[in-house]
Parts: sequence; C-alpha cells; structure tokens
Amino acid sequence: MIKIGATVAIIQDGKILMTKREDFEVWCLPGGHTDPGESVAETAVREAREEIGLEVELTRFVGVYSRIGGEYTIHLNLFAAEPIGGEIKLQTNEVTAIDYFAPDALPDEMFWWHRQKIADAMNGVTGAAWRFEVVPAEIVNSRPELYALQAKSGMTPSDFYKYFFESNGTHRIEKLL
Repeated sequence: MIKIGATVAIIQDGKILMTKREDFEVWCLPGGHTDPGESVAETAVREAREEIGLEVELTRFVGVYSRIGGEYTIHLNLFAAEPIGGEIKLQTNEVTAIDYFAPDALPDEMFWWHRQKIADAMNGVTGAAWRFEVVPAEIVNSRPELYALQAKSGMTPSDFYKYFFESNGTHRIEKLL
C-alpha cells in the first residue's frame, strides 16, 4: 500500500513544535495523509490546524521522506512553517500533549525517523530526499490491524511502539538527494 502525506515543522524562537501521540505515547511532528483533492501543502496546513489548533504559513519545502516498511510505504513531504494565528489546543483523539523543544533537547521517546526531519528543518535544508526503512517486528497491512495487535499485546502504548518499531534492529536511513 502506498500513501502520500505531509508533516509540518513549526518553528518559533529556535524551537520545534511536537505532539505526543495518543496511540503510542511518543512525540512526533504534526502531519498525516493527504485527502482526495488536496495538495501536500494543503495537507500540512490542515494537519497543523486539526492536530494543534494553529494556523500556519508554510515558509519552505524541506524535502520528501519515504518511509518503507513491510507492505506499507508512505511518502511524507515536510514543510517548515511559522504560526500566524489560532491557539494551541489538543485534538484529544490523536494528541495528548503539545510542546516546543530545542533541537538539542528533543524527547527520548519519539519517532526515531523524525529526528532527521527535525535536523533538516532546523538547519534550513531544502529539497532533501531520504529513504527510511522501518522494518516492523510483525507485518500488518493497515492501521486497524496495528491497533488490534497493540490491544492484544498487553503492553503499554510506548512499550508496544518500542517493540514494534525499534526492537528488530534492521532499520536503515539513506540520503537520496
């Protein structure tokens, strides 16, 4: 299955805004899948509004980050942005916390594949292309299958994330451009 989406690096006062996901209790950049009839830039703006309540202005296209894993591939387009309106508020069915972090003080429990995205956004990179091989501990074909596996595991959300996405040690990062 191939998906297209966008993530947004909201930068203010030298810090990056991150959200803590409800499903795995780990930190990440706001973002999601592109809806039908929507550009990836529109996706980034919409996801910022939906997940954190902020209106943003996209300031730069940072790059394309392709996450390859099992039967699932997603090409996420990263945009740097600045807040221009709205106010921070939780989307409680997806996000449990929102905070700004200095690039040298990122939380330990975060999507490991977002570290490169954040470094690129904070360092002014444009036009990057990266391939992240995220080889899960077990193959699932959909998010509902993943959540069912998590529920059956008896693990805490963050322990399940570590088991599923970090335990087998076969991850690879490759800079393509």
